Amino acid sequence: MKLFDVVLLTQQEYLLPKTLSEYNQNILLEDALLRGALEKYNLRVARKGWDDADFDWSTTKYVVFRTPWDYFHRYAEFSAWLAKAVKQTSFLNHPETIFWNIDKHYLADLASKGFPVVKTQYIEAGTHITLRDVFTSFAIGEIIIKPAISGTARHTYRITEQVIDAHENIFQQLVAKECMLVQPFLESILTRGEITLVVLDGKFTHAVLKRAKTGDFRVQDDFGGTVHDYIAANDEKKFAEQVFQSLSPVPVYGRIDLVWGDDGNLLISELELIEPELWMRKNPTSASIFAEGILKYF
Repeated sequence: MKLFDVVLLTQQEYLLPKTLSEYNQNILLEDALLRGALEKYNLRVARKGWDDADFDWSTTKYVVFRTPWDYFHRYAEFSAWLAKAVKQTSFLNHPETIFWNIDKHYLADLASKGFPVVKTQYIEAGTHITLRDVFTSFAIGEIIIKPAISGTARHTYRITEQVIDAHENIFQQLVAKECMLVQPFLESILTRGEITLVVLDGKFTHAVLKRAKTGDFRVQDDFGGTVHDYIAANDEKKFAEQVFQSLSPVPVYGRIDLVWGDDGNLLISELELIEPELWMRKNPTSASIFAEGILKYF
């Protein structure tokens, strides 16, 4: 039986892509960077899809969640896999962190710690309420709705007075089964974009700025968003590290996404600790720092 020290977790289609695009080439590159950094310490490393029914997860010491980016589309299956695999191996980040961060109720926890977070209202699954009532309760011109468990802007909608009726049906379908988040739409997304600060082994390493394409508000590259270099200010670096240090256990890896509020101050929009895109290719030393953080668990 072959044994591994680290398995980099992905989804099946990213193991050996049938066609190479810039998107999956970046996935392969990022995993190669981390794998190479780990192998310098003579660690045995493999890449596996989370739903690989033939793999024995007890044969690896640690599973590092990298790109299982279909988990929110197959959440029932993924939850069942988590429950089984956590008994067979160890997760990085820590299981407590993963289970906490997988649901965006964590934003309320961050707010309770005093961190500036985008105003968020939670409409729990099964709540009988109309989208118009939700919109009215916010008393602003535009809102964003999205599921509490999601990624890549899954079912994320920008709602104005003019489109409420057109989205009522999909809202009712969603809220019947899952919690929905309601947040104010911030114009700065269109004018300034969203900052991502990467923190590895408790230390800020690099940052990027994400912008939506013209005519859209979603910054993800799935919808034409673009990534740009960004030089973080010292107070932004310290803030990112402070957020990570406030968590127990401190995550081995992750990123914090920030947007500008209407008053010009930065607000936390997301804290990605499960399977974050880390843009290690933007910082040649980041993969080594990531590997050093993992090595501390051996």
